[in-house]
Amino acid sequence: MGSTEDLDYPQIIVQYSSGFLISKVMFTACELGVFDLLLESGKPLSSDAIAANLGASIIGMKRLLDACVGLKLLAVEMTHEGALYRNTEISNAYLTKSSPKSQYHIMMYYSNTVYLCWQHLADAVREGRNQYKRAFGISSKDPFGAMYRSDEEMLKFMAGQNSVWSICGRDVLAAFDLSPFTQIYDLGGGGGALAQEYVSLYPNSTVTIYDLPKVVRVAKEQFVSPEERQIAFHEGDFFNDSIPEAELYILSKILHDWDDDKCIQLLAKVYKACKPGGGVLLVESLLNEDKSGPVETLLYSLNMLVQTEGKERTAAEYSKLLGAAGFGVIQVKRTGKLYDAVLGRK
Repeated sequence: MGSTEDLDYPQIIVQYSSGFLISKVMFTACELGVFDLLLESGKPLSSDAIAANLGASIIGMKRLLDACVGLKLLAVEMTHEGALYRNTEISNAYLTKSSPKSQYHIMMYYSNTVYLCWQHLADAVREGRNQYKRAFGISSKDPFGAMYRSDEEMLKFMAGQNSVWSICGRDVLAAFDLSPFTQIYDLGGGGGALAQEYVSLYPNSTVTIYDLPKVVRVAKEQFVSPEERQIAFHEGDFFNDSIPEAELYILSKILHDWDDDKCIQLLAKVYKACKPGGGVLLVESLLNEDKSGPVETLLYSLNMLVQTEGKERTAAEYSKLLGAAGFGVIQVKRTGKLYDAVLGRK
């Protein structure tokens, strides 16, 4: 590592300051359909043609496309007819709606919902609570009531979460050998993408998605085919309703939404319902033990501040919560990707 003299601090500050501009360029190109159009065209297109097809101004589209080239989201070819733009491998794989690994929905959720909460980050830091009241005029006392404030918003959130598991799901489910567990409950399983990854990886298993009635309704209508025989649904509120017996419970990105007391309350219910020899799999983004990083997880923790009642935690902190609920043998696996796995056994 170089000395401090090697670092261009003004340049670093400029780059950090423009971070939100970079993300907005990508979000806007997704929202307008730039990457989808270029995929469907099957050939490079001029900025004029892209603007005309998408109902945008020529001058605005040209600048957006050039910014995408600078970010390596698009490639450009200079011909005698002028500049022609095409997708890169990255944009084809992750930024087009039709790709199995598409991140379009989570980007739209960040652009249209998360960004509005983050505008009030200073207020969140001062007050120590989420910012739904300021961002949307909705009570901050029920974070998921705010997140699911309309069917449209709930659908966006569920589709966004599904897109995350399309690229991260297999990593966390393969972190441990879960094949001995055949009867699984996915608490807060939403749109079912992680459940679908589970039954694909462990074909002898069945997964029941336990979620709120309105979430289950949308999952059945939009995301999980009736032909998917290994996936079932259970309607309810797992904080207030009973939790059925199972061999393994999955809590993916659940505990980070809540404070320690509420996490222990939920884990204790899970422990009581869990079959002897069974366990609970926590899927979370783990902080380093000294909380020096990873930077993505530190940012996620700030997002928990502006949107929920929770925070991101270290492996030791999750282990302490599991221990307080009664779970004994606890194993931790870092995947090297966005999310990690913690397995507690009864």
